[in-house]
Amino acid sequence: MPSDVEPYARDQGPIVEFALPSAVVWAESTEQVQLILRWAYTHQVDVVPRGAGTGVSGGAHATAGCLVLNLERMNRILDLRPLDETAVVEPGVINADLNAAAASHGLMYAPDPASYRISTIGGNVATNAGGLRCAKYGVTRDSILALDVVLADGTLIHTGVQTFKGVAGYDLTSLFVGSEGTLGIVVGITVRLRYLPHSEQTLAAFFPDVQAAAAGVLAVGQARVQPAIMELLDGMTLAALDGVHGSDLRERGGALLLIQTDGFGAEAEAVVVRGVLTSLGGTVDAQDASEAARLIDLRRHSRGDEVDDEFRVGEDVAVPRSQLVHYIAQLERVAAEHSVLLKVVAHAGDGNLHPTFWVSAVEGEEGMTRLELALDESVRLALELGGTITGEHGVGQYKLRWLPWEQGEQVLELQRQIKDLFDPRGILNPGKAITARA
Repeated sequence: MPSDVEPYARDQGPIVEFALPSAVVWAESTEQVQLILRWAYTHQVDVVPRGAGTGVSGGAHATAGCLVLNLERMNRILDLRPLDETAVVEPGVINADLNAAAASHGLMYAPDPASYRISTIGGNVATNAGGLRCAKYGVTRDSILALDVVLADGTLIHTGVQTFKGVAGYDLTSLFVGSEGTLGIVVGITVRLRYLPHSEQTLAAFFPDVQAAAAGVLAVGQARVQPAIMELLDGMTLAALDGVHGSDLRERGGALLLIQTDGFGAEAEAVVVRGVLTSLGGTVDAQDASEAARLIDLRRHSRGDEVDDEFRVGEDVAVPRSQLVHYIAQLERVAAEHSVLLKVVAHAGDGNLHPTFWVSAVEGEEGMTRLELALDESVRLALELGGTITGEHGVGQYKLRWLPWEQGEQVLELQRQIKDLFDPRGILNPGKAITARA
């Protein structure tokens, strides 16, 4: 029945063209994934892999007549090696569950997307997901040592190493990370674990406006302090959070720079950060553990939920940090010129911004047109500043139209040839991550 498969027809990304899958199959082992792909390869059936469905770029959207391969039930932590500081997990393991298991050994899995409580490690690998701790610990690719992958014809391969170093041959592991299931289905993941911080210090620095807060990001970098978390929220975002959660953030300032230092030097680093931001006019408060956890949790909810009376489009661009202040000013100009509303949150430590434009739903198609124009211009501006169309969410289906803006035809064609090599019949997550040949 259509109603049975409809919940698995999309992720949380915008829909370009809605389609129902022909079937949804839950795999519980590598052998079952191999069996499914052998059948699909023989019968030329498209396969769309899926985890928790928390992606926001349409990477798990169904295509007409496809089979959705759900990997949520492959959720075992197969091995946790405290002395090696590694773990081996299946793709359906929840990010937060891996962290909980590692914490008992004084370790952590560093990548922490906002959806870490429900997103899967396999999904994080598919999009090369980031998160709040990216400023210090990097994105998913920086924590992946090895992968077990089932290719389109059902062949099982192993890439990578069990060691922190390893440069034998081409780096196929990094190639699969971020490939969005278009080259193979990841069924096993060896991750590098990091030390659970000895201590943490969280600072909330309120500024009159978002550009002043963005200048604070550069000043902290010039002080040569490396926070684990450095998040920026503008005034519209603070007001929205207050409305939903009953907080008082907007009353405290026009923008918030939320910074967390960690490790044995956390307190000393926090002293430096406080001095730097205070000298720029920031009102800086140290947060106790409970208030720090509350603020960080609010940040994870800062992009908000869809509401019936608004049309919204949000993005995931990244720019060089030196361009952060200028780019935010350009976003505000774009919003004003197209008569749309804007709010900005950012993983400011690495220049990854999530601007959201919106209009009232009563403005109808004309409002949507203005939204799309503002969105397109914001992406072009990021590229002109040396940025990228996606920092952590992936290309998926929604951002395909922008990929040629960033990458030349020769590079795109090389990627198509790689796709042809790994997936000669084109059955793996078609219409995602790379553009088709003209």
